[in-house]
Formats: sequence, structure tokens, C-alpha cells
Amino acid sequence: MGRKKIELKRIEDMCNRHVTFCKRRSGLIKKARELSVLCDVEVGLVIFTNRGRLYEFCSGDSLLNIIKRYQSHFEGRSESQNEVDTKENEESDETLMVSFGKLLQTIQSHVEEPDFKKLNVNDMVHLENQLEASLDKIKSQRVEAMMENSSWIDKMDMAIAMVDSQL
Repeated sequence: MGRKKIELKRIEDMCNRHVTFCKRRSGLIKKARELSVLCDVEVGLVIFTNRGRLYEFCSGDSLLNIIKRYQSHFEGRSESQNEVDTKENEESDETLMVSFGKLLQTIQSHVEEPDFKKLNVNDMVHLENQLEASLDKIKSQRVEAMMENSSWIDKMDMAIAMVDSQL
């Protein structure tokens, strides 16, 4: 016996709509994970609910990297050009900060919304994980920038020492 074909239209009952969303969301994420593993591809999936809740899946290192690759492909530029051009790297850092800002605004809207008590534990854990991941990325970029700055300062100190020794 086969499955019954359903008519694709909005589910009016809010409870049934939520249950259907949760089941289909988990099924979609499962399919994305399977596609990633079976075909050795990077998959990025972003889902926003009508209330603004964010659900995401990334098979690679970072959803942000997948989005950057998509943007560079969409704009007709190759990844190697993006990595070579330092100005574009600075712009991508600014884009990264803007995307983190948007993520923080989304999280803040969840915290400030009057229906905060209606969020389930999984939603809260998901938001907390997203915030922690974003903070970790920002911290690692800060450390990287500090290390680059430190090596530049060391080079300048060595150059000054050489000039002083020649005098």
C-alpha cells in the first residue's frame, strides 16, 4: 500500500503545522547530511521560520565559507582571486562582522520577543550554540589579527635595532 498524496497548501491548524514543520525540517536536514556523505559535497542549509527562528545545517567547516563560495561563484569570480586580493579579504571580514551582527540581532529578537517562554529547550540550545560558535570565530579572528600585528611590530623593532646599530 502506497502513501497518500497530499495537497500542497498551507496547513491551517497551528499545532499540525508545527508538527509537520518539525518532521519535515529534520527530514530535510537528514537528506542534506546523506547527500553530503554519499556524494562528498559541501551542503549548506538555512531555514527561517515565520517567527524568525533560524535553523541551519553545514556539512563543511563553516556555513559562512559555503556562502562566500556561493557569492564568489554568483558574482563570476573565482575563489583564488578572492584569496589573493587583500582588499576583498578586508571586505569579507566586514561582511563576516555584519553577518555576525545579524545573527546577534536574530538571537536578541528571540530573547526580547514576548513569546520567549514558548521557545522549547532545543530552540534555546540551538540559539546558544550559534552564539557560542559566532563568538569563537570572532575570538579566533581577533587572535589572528593580534598575531599578525605582533609579527609586524617585531619586524619594526628589528629594523629599528638594525638602524640603531648602524649609527
